[in-house]
Amino acid sequence: MAKANMSPVKVAMPEQPPLIRGRNFLEVATGYTPEQAMEEATRCLQCKNQPCVDGCPVNVPIPSFIAELAAGRFEEAYRLIKQENNLPAICGRVCPQENQCEGRCIRAKKGESVGIGRLERFAADYGMAQGLPEAEPLPANGKKVAVVGGGPAGLTCAGDLAKLGYEVTLFEALHALGGVLMYGIPEFRLPKGLVEEEIDKVVKLGVTIERNVVVGRSITVEELFEEGYGAVFVGSGAGLPRFMKIEGENYNGVYSANEFLTRVNLMRAYEFPKSPTPVRVGKRVAVVGGGNVAMDAARTALRLGAEEVTIVYRRGLDELPARREEIHHAQEEGIRFRLLSNPLRIKGENGWVTGMECIEMELGEPDASGRRSPVEKPDSLFELSLDTVIIAIGQGPNPLIRQTTPGLETHRWGGIVVEEATMRTSKSGVYAGGDVVTGAATVILAMGAGKKAAAAIHQSLSESI
Repeated sequence: MAKANMSPVKVAMPEQPPLIRGRNFLEVATGYTPEQAMEEATRCLQCKNQPCVDGCPVNVPIPSFIAELAAGRFEEAYRLIKQENNLPAICGRVCPQENQCEGRCIRAKKGESVGIGRLERFAADYGMAQGLPEAEPLPANGKKVAVVGGGPAGLTCAGDLAKLGYEVTLFEALHALGGVLMYGIPEFRLPKGLVEEEIDKVVKLGVTIERNVVVGRSITVEELFEEGYGAVFVGSGAGLPRFMKIEGENYNGVYSANEFLTRVNLMRAYEFPKSPTPVRVGKRVAVVGGGNVAMDAARTALRLGAEEVTIVYRRGLDELPARREEIHHAQEEGIRFRLLSNPLRIKGENGWVTGMECIEMELGEPDASGRRSPVEKPDSLFELSLDTVIIAIGQGPNPLIRQTTPGLETHRWGGIVVEEATMRTSKSGVYAGGDVVTGAATVILAMGAGKKAAAAIHQSLSESI
């Protein structure tokens, strides 16, 4: 075993310089070299109780794969990760490790945690670059399972069941698989070629793909059972955008972040000028919201040629829900932050956005959740002159499935109610997971739900195999 590296800080991740990357769609972080990966891996103390694993929604054997990296056995590290994680190159880039595995790391008590996400990315990229073979699925068992939605929850569930010998058909509403991985997260954070390559590995396990099928419209859940499927997993995500319901949201130049990012990603605006830009950005852009989606939209607008991009958020810097890394990158790239500010109305002329009237806020007393509620500050109106407004305040599930599936219990806000341990719904044979259950959350939590559901479906169906 390599001697432990007791440096209190992670090995720095190489990145493009901010002023250069802010005008291209190439990946911001360029990844560890083999030497850097081995150096970072030796920071792991190989704790016996492995708290990092407890923080991983998909149960990756973290200390084990890191030990292999430290010893230079990169292939074995990749194979260990793939035992539990079907999409490791994706997770290594977009997981909020600081709140999960790295948040539990013992090293974080006296310095920075081990760079688990960076090491997972390195191992996954190495395995893909080397074309390492994937594990063979078990022989077919004759049981059929339908998976609704080709996002991270659906892909994970489909992959795990295919490995166990099930005949899995995945129904995707769009022409491209991946869900938020393809249409939501920008190219500079998650290259689409990489996403397609990882998805292809899942498909090659034997998963049948039916594209352009809207379950609840093209076919119902009830009809899937009639066609002989023994179980149905619903991982249809949360793609229905929310708006502020203020004056002027119907002007041209106002986008939901969902529409804006989908147009850019699925219509390949990141290849501009080779590919035409399917959005009108203009010189001055405001993004309303403070989460990861808001950061993605703002940084995308900058790369499409906007001269000035402003984040408008009603709470302060400490309350921004986006990952610290994404906030830091946005600040480095020149994104402006107008914090403690709230839009009141969007202004326009001749049908197009010209500006936004806002009011300053201040934090008042904590609400029931413990967060200090923003309240309007008297006599603090101000205006922003704008060409484009992007609304990034959240999104919810499409109502089609709940409206067409009798006996399916849902929350008032539209999410499907499940039993947490198994992801079973109130309707027999139907399981659900990901954003359609939680509302907009993280990729890795959706994947964790897909794994739980696959295990529960296997347990249920294997009794009759």
